[in-house]
Amino acid sequence: MDTFLYYLVTLLESALSVVGIRATYEQPRYEVVERLDRGVEIRAYEARVAVETDAGGRQDGEAFGRLFRYITGANRGGDRIAMTAPVETGGRLIAMTVPVEQGTGGTMRFYLPRAVAEAGAPAPTEAGVRLVRIPPERLAVLRFSGRATPEVRQAQAGILVRVIEGSGRRPGEPAFFMGYDPPFSVPFLRRNEVAVRLPPHGP
Repeated sequence: MDTFLYYLVTLLESALSVVGIRATYEQPRYEVVERLDRGVEIRAYEARVAVETDAGGRQDGEAFGRLFRYITGANRGGDRIAMTAPVETGGRLIAMTVPVEQGTGGTMRFYLPRAVAEAGAPAPTEAGVRLVRIPPERLAVLRFSGRATPEVRQAQAGILVRVIEGSGRRPGEPAFFMGYDPPFSVPFLRRNEVAVRLPPHGP
């Protein structure tokens, strides 16, 4: 895909996601294996590959920029890679970016398309950007819409943890955020999720 067409497609995908249309974005494959109270889902995700960088929060434009530069050519092959959803933000759940993780010592992560991962993802050329391989895993996930302010994310994470613990499970790590839409999307059409990784051999 030439440069003009790549950016045109990327722009159109962003425009569609503003009104909740995100079918053009590839998403990691998963199966819902159980449904708990309050809409919490236990999902079994397939193995996947991501590119990540250290992040200081949801509004960490530098972290987002590093990842965006990777998919637009700052990699060993100079390849342009399609944007996917969600962006995952990890660390202390206090402040974040478009599906990314947040907090002191947190990370921001873009998942790579399956075809790119299978072909061998090109190595990043910018310092602070790295490829990570995530094995199959189980996540407990709570979906919500609206503005994902720090207060809202904390409240939703609290609900998620209480539901998980009420089912006799123990979260493997702190909650993180997955965002599927840009910040300027219509709030009530947004897909936001808080999630926790579950121990591989837990109940």
